[in-house]
Amino acid sequence: VFAEELKTLADAESGARPPGWKLTPSAVRRFIIGDETLGIDAKFVGDDALVDRAIVSLMGRQGLMLVGEPGTAKSLLSELLSAAISGDSTAVIQGSAGIIEDHLRYGWNYAMLLAEGPTERAMVPSPVLSAMREGRIVRIEEITRCAPEVQDVLISLMSEKTITIPELGSEAEVRALPGFNVIATANLRDRGVHDMSSALKRRFNFETVHPIADPVYEKALVAKQVEERMAEHPGASLPDADVIELLVTVFRDLRLGKLEDGTTVNAPKAVMSTAEGVNVAHAATLDATYLDQGPVSARHLARQLQGVVFKDDPEDARKLASYVDVVARSRGRSSKLWAEFHKEAQAALSAGNDK
Repeated sequence: VFAEELKTLADAESGARPPGWKLTPSAVRRFIIGDETLGIDAKFVGDDALVDRAIVSLMGRQGLMLVGEPGTAKSLLSELLSAAISGDSTAVIQGSAGIIEDHLRYGWNYAMLLAEGPTERAMVPSPVLSAMREGRIVRIEEITRCAPEVQDVLISLMSEKTITIPELGSEAEVRALPGFNVIATANLRDRGVHDMSSALKRRFNFETVHPIADPVYEKALVAKQVEERMAEHPGASLPDADVIELLVTVFRDLRLGKLEDGTTVNAPKAVMSTAEGVNVAHAATLDATYLDQGPVSARHLARQLQGVVFKDDPEDARKLASYVDVVARSRGRSSKLWAEFHKEAQAALSAGNDK
């Protein structure tokens, strides 16, 4: 998708590059936060200083750990950094309970192993081993979902930057080429799934990815994402700016637990991230386009909102109902859009309670 942009930046930059990097650090930065003069679009919105610190971390000896609430674009940022630094972002391990040590080191093609014995040809390298051989970034998603004994394998890998392969002989080992490093992500809501050891934590610089603070940026991002998703639906009517504003306002109110004037509201435990806001806007647009054959309105947003808030805590339903009954009702007295949202949301909540 971004091959042309990466080539443009590579051609435009003539400064020093860290060993193994495809772009200069300043070009990596421009690739991620955008550069109008070169026609580079911004891809990660909200915290330029975070991007700078992440780039600096990857130039050093430690890895980069991106932590934050779900839906704050941790994975996107890790992929963008990998693509810009290594020219490739496909060396990735998805953390889960099924990950074993072989996924971080190497495994074997057992049919070939039985036929030939332990040879280089019979070995199946992990994404980490491949990244070490090629001097690339490797990404580990949701690292806290991996078992502690699997996480601990990373301690020696990141300290020594070496993997020994005793099956191929006592001298067989792979030393990481310059450019190798690790970007890991962890979900703050999953703390306690498998806590990282202090030894492993020391191998990473931690950066917290927060939700977008500026509502203007958030509205622009939601509108852009919906437009991109609806590109495959010709003739679809995209949400107007006032509909997007209502959606973002609802999400920010419930995410922060307070209104713009400082009034507190009960925040649901469900994740009210920008990514979830995009999902609601996208679903509302599909609803309006294919079921109502008309423009996106507040009632379409109200219909789709329950799918985000009603996850696994029954108390969240009551919190949303309270927000609709108090905040949306009050705003509806002076806004036709909010009145429509209040009416439809209240009807949807009543129907859900009846069921």
